[in-house]
Amino acid sequence: MKIQWYPGHMTKARRAMQEDVKLVDLVIELLDSRAPQSSRNPDIDSLAGNKFRLVLLNKADLADERKTRDWVSYFQEQGIRAVPLDSRKTGTVREIRQIIPEICREKIERDRKRGILNRPVRAMVCGIPNVGKSTFINSFAGRAAAKTGNKPGVTRGNQWIRLDRSVELLDTPGILWPKFDDDRVGTNLAFLGSVNDDIVDKTGLSYELTGFLSKTYPEKLSERYGISPERAFGQTEERDPDTERAEILFLMEEIAKARNCLLKGGEPDINRAALLLLDDFRSGRLGRISLEEP
Repeated sequence: MKIQWYPGHMTKARRAMQEDVKLVDLVIELLDSRAPQSSRNPDIDSLAGNKFRLVLLNKADLADERKTRDWVSYFQEQGIRAVPLDSRKTGTVREIRQIIPEICREKIERDRKRGILNRPVRAMVCGIPNVGKSTFINSFAGRAAAKTGNKPGVTRGNQWIRLDRSVELLDTPGILWPKFDDDRVGTNLAFLGSVNDDIVDKTGLSYELTGFLSKTYPEKLSERYGISPERAFGQTEERDPDTERAEILFLMEEIAKARNCLLKGGEPDINRAALLLLDDFRSGRLGRISLEEP
Protein backbone atom coordinates (compact mmCIF):
# COMPACT_ATOMS: atom_id res chain seq x y z
CA MET A 1 0.00 0.00 0.00
CA LYS A 2 1.43 3.38 -1.06
CA ILE A 3 0.94 6.07 1.60
CA GLN A 4 2.49 9.54 1.66
CA TRP A 5 1.51 12.36 4.02
CA TYR A 6 3.42 15.60 4.52
CA PRO A 7 1.08 18.56 5.16
CA GLY A 8 2.42 22.10 4.80
CA HIS A 9 2.61 22.87 8.51
CA MET A 10 5.31 20.20 8.88
CA THR A 11 7.70 22.18 6.66
CA LYS A 12 7.22 25.20 8.93
CA ALA A 13 7.65 23.04 12.05
CA ARG A 14 10.90 21.57 10.71
CA ARG A 15 12.32 25.05 10.10
CA ALA A 16 11.40 26.09 13.63
CA MET A 17 13.10 22.97 15.04
CA GLN A 18 16.19 23.75 12.97
CA GLU A 19 16.45 27.13 14.70
CA ASP A 20 15.47 25.99 18.20
CA VAL A 21 17.86 23.02 18.30
CA LYS A 22 20.70 25.56 18.64
CA LEU A 23 19.31 26.42 22.08
CA VAL A 24 19.30 22.90 23.53
CA ASP A 25 21.84 20.51 25.01
CA LEU A 26 19.94 17.26 24.50
CA VAL A 27 17.59 15.85 21.84
CA ILE A 28 15.05 13.36 23.20
CA GLU A 29 13.56 11.39 20.32
CA LEU A 30 10.39 9.38 20.96
CA LEU A 31 9.80 6.34 18.76
CA ASP A 32 6.89 3.92 18.74
CA SER A 33 8.15 0.66 20.26
CA ARG A 34 6.01 -1.32 17.84
CA ALA A 35 7.90 0.08 14.83
CA PRO A 36 11.10 1.87 15.90
CA GLN A 37 12.59 1.97 12.42
CA SER A 38 9.47 3.17 10.63
CA SER A 39 8.74 5.77 13.32
CA ARG A 40 12.26 7.20 13.25
CA ASN A 41 12.39 10.42 11.25
CA PRO A 42 15.70 10.36 9.30
CA ASP A 43 15.78 14.18 9.42
CA ILE A 44 16.30 14.14 13.20
CA ASP A 45 19.91 12.95 12.85
CA SER A 46 20.84 15.94 10.71
CA LEU A 47 18.83 18.34 12.89
CA ALA A 48 20.38 17.06 16.12
CA GLY A 49 23.94 17.44 14.86
CA ASN A 50 26.38 16.91 17.74
CA LYS A 51 23.82 17.26 20.54
CA PHE A 52 23.51 14.65 23.27
CA ARG A 53 20.91 12.04 22.29
CA LEU A 54 18.31 9.92 24.07
CA VAL A 55 15.87 7.57 22.33
CA LEU A 56 12.66 6.65 24.16
CA LEU A 57 10.86 3.57 22.86
CA ASN A 58 7.40 4.76 23.85
CA LYS A 59 4.23 2.64 24.10
CA ALA A 60 6.44 -0.27 25.17
CA ASP A 61 3.42 -1.76 26.93
CA LEU A 62 1.88 -2.38 23.49
CA ALA A 63 4.96 -3.94 21.87
CA ASP A 64 6.44 -7.44 21.85
CA GLU A 65 8.84 -7.41 24.84
CA ARG A 66 11.46 -9.65 23.19
CA LYS A 67 11.62 -7.48 20.08
CA THR A 68 11.81 -4.31 22.17
CA ARG A 69 14.84 -5.73 23.98
CA ASP A 70 16.41 -6.43 20.59
CA TRP A 71 15.82 -2.80 19.60
CA VAL A 72 17.44 -1.50 22.78
CA SER A 73 20.53 -3.59 21.95
CA TYR A 74 20.44 -2.36 18.35
CA PHE A 75 20.56 1.30 19.41
CA GLN A 76 23.20 0.65 22.05
CA GLU A 77 25.43 -0.89 19.38
CA GLN A 78 25.16 2.46 17.56
CA GLY A 79 26.18 4.33 20.71
CA ILE A 80 22.67 5.67 21.38
CA ARG A 81 21.02 5.27 24.79
CA ALA A 82 17.56 3.75 24.28
CA VAL A 83 14.98 3.22 27.01
CA PRO A 84 11.62 1.38 26.74
CA LEU A 85 8.85 3.58 28.10
CA ASP A 86 5.15 3.68 28.92
CA SER A 87 4.76 7.45 29.19
CA ARG A 88 1.44 7.12 31.03
CA LYS A 89 3.21 5.59 34.03
CA THR A 90 5.06 8.06 36.21
CA GLY A 91 7.35 5.31 37.55
CA THR A 92 8.99 4.67 34.20
CA VAL A 93 9.10 8.38 33.39
CA ARG A 94 10.84 9.08 36.72
CA GLU A 95 13.71 6.89 35.52
CA ILE A 96 14.33 9.36 32.68
CA ARG A 97 15.02 12.13 35.21
CA GLN A 98 17.99 10.09 36.46
CA ILE A 99 19.23 9.24 32.96
CA ILE A 100 19.35 12.81 31.62
CA PRO A 101 22.20 13.96 33.94
CA GLU A 102 24.14 10.79 33.03
CA ILE A 103 23.89 11.51 29.30
CA CYS A 104 24.71 15.22 29.75
CA ARG A 105 27.51 14.67 32.27
CA GLU A 106 30.08 16.36 30.01
CA LYS A 107 27.94 19.48 29.71
CA ILE A 108 27.25 19.65 33.45
CA GLU A 109 30.94 19.16 34.25
CA ARG A 110 31.91 21.81 31.69
CA ASP A 111 29.50 24.29 33.32
CA ARG A 112 30.86 23.46 36.78
CA LYS A 113 34.43 24.20 35.69
CA ARG A 114 33.26 27.58 34.41
CA GLY A 115 31.60 28.32 37.74
CA ILE A 116 28.09 27.87 36.33
CA LEU A 117 26.12 25.89 38.86
CA ASN A 118 22.56 24.52 38.63
CA ARG A 119 22.07 25.62 35.05
CA PRO A 120 19.22 23.41 33.73
CA VAL A 121 19.70 20.93 30.92
CA ARG A 122 17.62 22.13 27.98
CA ALA A 123 16.12 19.25 26.02
CA MET A 124 14.14 19.17 22.79
CA VAL A 125 11.43 16.49 22.67
CA CYS A 126 10.74 15.37 19.12
CA GLY A 127 9.17 12.55 17.16
CA ILE A 128 6.55 11.69 14.56
CA PRO A 129 2.84 12.50 15.03
CA ASN A 130 0.88 10.53 17.63
CA VAL A 131 3.97 8.95 19.22
CA GLY A 132 3.08 10.29 22.68
CA LYS A 133 5.38 13.31 23.12
CA SER A 134 2.84 15.45 24.99
CA THR A 135 1.79 12.56 27.24
CA PHE A 136 5.46 11.99 28.10
CA ILE A 137 5.98 15.68 28.90
CA ASN A 138 2.88 15.81 31.10
CA SER A 139 3.99 12.71 33.02
CA PHE A 140 7.49 14.12 33.32
CA ALA A 141 6.19 17.46 34.57
CA GLY A 142 3.54 15.95 36.83
CA ARG A 143 0.95 18.32 35.40
CA ALA A 144 -0.96 19.08 32.20
CA ALA A 145 1.81 21.11 30.61
CA ALA A 146 1.24 20.03 27.00
CA LYS A 147 -1.92 19.44 24.99
CA THR A 148 -2.62 15.76 24.21
CA GLY A 149 -4.85 13.88 21.77
CA ASN A 150 -5.16 10.42 20.25
CA LYS A 151 -4.58 11.65 16.71
CA PRO A 152 -1.73 13.27 14.77
CA GLY A 153 -1.30 17.03 14.66
CA VAL A 154 -2.40 18.09 18.17
CA THR A 155 0.81 20.03 18.90
CA ARG A 156 1.25 22.71 16.23
CA GLY A 157 3.91 25.02 17.69
CA ASN A 158 7.07 24.74 19.77
CA GLN A 159 6.63 25.52 23.47
CA TRP A 160 9.03 25.55 26.42
CA ILE A 161 8.01 23.59 29.53
CA ARG A 162 9.90 24.65 32.67
CA LEU A 163 9.97 21.66 34.99
CA ASP A 164 12.43 22.46 37.76
CA ARG A 165 15.96 23.79 38.21
CA SER A 166 17.55 20.78 36.52
CA VAL A 167 15.60 20.32 33.27
CA GLU A 168 13.67 22.40 30.75
CA LEU A 169 11.84 20.69 27.88
CA LEU A 170 10.97 22.07 24.47
CA ASP A 171 7.82 20.41 23.12
CA THR A 172 7.76 20.28 19.30
CA PRO A 173 5.08 19.29 16.79
CA GLY A 174 5.15 15.79 15.36
CA ILE A 175 6.78 15.86 11.95
CA LEU A 176 7.29 13.29 9.24
CA TRP A 177 9.61 13.57 6.24
CA PRO A 178 8.64 14.51 2.70
CA LYS A 179 8.80 11.04 1.11
CA PHE A 180 8.75 7.47 2.41
CA ASP A 181 11.26 5.59 0.27
CA ASP A 182 9.90 2.24 1.46
CA ASP A 183 6.16 1.52 1.10
CA ARG A 184 6.31 -0.60 4.27
CA VAL A 185 7.20 2.51 6.31
CA GLY A 186 4.06 4.34 5.19
CA THR A 187 1.92 1.26 5.86
CA ASN A 188 3.37 0.78 9.35
CA LEU A 189 2.80 4.44 10.21
CA ALA A 190 -0.80 4.11 9.01
CA PHE A 191 -1.25 1.03 11.21
CA LEU A 192 -0.04 3.10 14.18
CA GLY A 193 -2.29 6.07 13.39
CA SER A 194 0.65 8.39 12.75
CA VAL A 195 -0.71 9.59 9.42
CA ASN A 196 -4.09 11.22 8.90
CA ASP A 197 -6.74 8.48 8.77
CA ASP A 198 -8.72 10.60 6.31
CA ILE A 199 -6.21 9.92 3.53
CA VAL A 200 -6.15 6.15 4.13
CA ASP A 201 -8.37 3.37 2.77
CA LYS A 202 -9.01 1.82 6.17
CA THR A 203 -10.55 -1.34 4.77
CA GLY A 204 -7.53 -1.94 2.54
CA LEU A 205 -5.23 -1.07 5.44
CA SER A 206 -7.02 -3.56 7.67
CA TYR A 207 -6.60 -6.26 5.01
CA GLU A 208 -2.84 -5.57 5.10
CA LEU A 209 -2.80 -5.74 8.90
CA THR A 210 -4.76 -9.00 8.91
CA GLY A 211 -2.31 -10.51 6.45
CA PHE A 212 0.63 -9.43 8.61
CA LEU A 213 -0.94 -10.75 11.82
CA SER A 214 -1.90 -14.08 10.26
CA LYS A 215 1.78 -14.68 9.46
CA THR A 216 3.46 -13.24 12.56
CA TYR A 217 0.95 -13.23 15.43
CA PRO A 218 -1.80 -15.66 14.37
CA GLU A 219 -2.47 -16.64 17.99
CA LYS A 220 -3.60 -13.06 18.67
CA LEU A 221 -6.35 -13.37 16.06
CA SER A 222 -7.35 -16.72 17.49
CA GLU A 223 -7.48 -15.44 21.10
CA ARG A 224 -9.24 -12.17 20.39
CA TYR A 225 -11.82 -13.24 17.84
CA GLY A 226 -12.28 -16.92 18.54
CA ILE A 227 -11.12 -17.92 15.07
CA SER A 228 -10.23 -21.59 14.89
CA PRO A 229 -6.45 -22.00 15.24
CA GLU A 230 -6.11 -24.02 12.05
CA ARG A 231 -7.53 -21.06 10.08
CA ALA A 232 -5.93 -18.23 12.06
CA PHE A 233 -2.44 -19.67 12.29
CA GLY A 234 -0.17 -18.46 9.54
CA GLN A 235 1.57 -20.49 6.93
CA THR A 236 5.28 -20.05 6.40
CA GLU A 237 5.31 -21.20 2.80
CA GLU A 238 4.72 -18.72 0.00
CA ARG A 239 1.15 -18.53 -1.24
CA ASP A 240 -0.02 -17.14 -4.56
CA PRO A 241 -1.72 -13.71 -4.29
CA ASP A 242 -5.22 -15.02 -5.01
CA THR A 243 -4.99 -17.66 -2.27
CA GLU A 244 -3.64 -15.11 0.18
CA ARG A 245 -6.43 -12.63 -0.59
CA ALA A 246 -9.02 -15.37 -0.10
CA GLU A 247 -7.48 -16.31 3.27
CA ILE A 248 -7.48 -12.69 4.42
CA LEU A 249 -11.09 -12.20 3.31
CA PHE A 250 -12.09 -15.30 5.27
CA LEU A 251 -10.37 -13.96 8.39
CA MET A 252 -12.05 -10.55 8.00
CA GLU A 253 -15.43 -12.25 7.70
CA GLU A 254 -14.72 -14.30 10.82
CA ILE A 255 -13.77 -11.14 12.72
CA ALA A 256 -17.00 -9.50 11.58
CA LYS A 257 -19.05 -12.46 12.79
CA ALA A 258 -17.19 -12.69 16.10
CA ARG A 259 -17.93 -9.02 16.85
CA ASN A 260 -21.47 -9.07 15.43
CA CYS A 261 -20.56 -6.67 12.62
CA LEU A 262 -23.38 -7.78 10.34
CA LEU A 263 -25.40 -6.25 7.52
CA LYS A 264 -29.09 -6.87 6.95
CA GLY A 265 -29.56 -10.52 6.13
CA GLY A 266 -26.65 -11.54 8.35
CA GLU A 267 -23.86 -10.84 5.84
CA PRO A 268 -20.51 -9.87 7.43
CA ASP A 269 -19.90 -6.10 7.43
CA ILE A 270 -16.25 -6.06 6.36
CA ASN A 271 -15.90 -2.27 6.62
CA ARG A 272 -17.02 -2.19 10.27
CA ALA A 273 -14.80 -5.17 11.07
CA ALA A 274 -11.85 -3.38 9.43
CA LEU A 275 -12.28 -0.33 11.69
CA LEU A 276 -12.65 -2.57 14.72
CA LEU A 277 -9.46 -4.51 13.95
CA LEU A 278 -7.42 -1.34 13.52
CA ASP A 279 -8.76 0.05 16.79
CA ASP A 280 -8.05 -3.23 18.60
CA PHE A 281 -4.46 -3.17 17.34
CA ARG A 282 -3.81 0.49 18.14
CA SER A 283 -5.28 0.25 21.63
CA GLY A 284 -3.44 -2.96 22.51
CA ARG A 285 -6.58 -5.07 22.86
CA LEU A 286 -5.02 -7.56 20.44
CA GLY A 287 -2.08 -7.99 22.79
CA ARG A 288 1.58 -7.00 22.54
CA ILE A 289 2.57 -6.79 18.88
CA SER A 290 5.63 -5.41 17.09
CA LEU A 291 5.56 -4.60 13.39
CA GLU A 292 9.31 -4.90 12.82
CA GLU A 293 12.55 -6.06 14.39
CA PRO A 294 16.18 -5.01 13.91
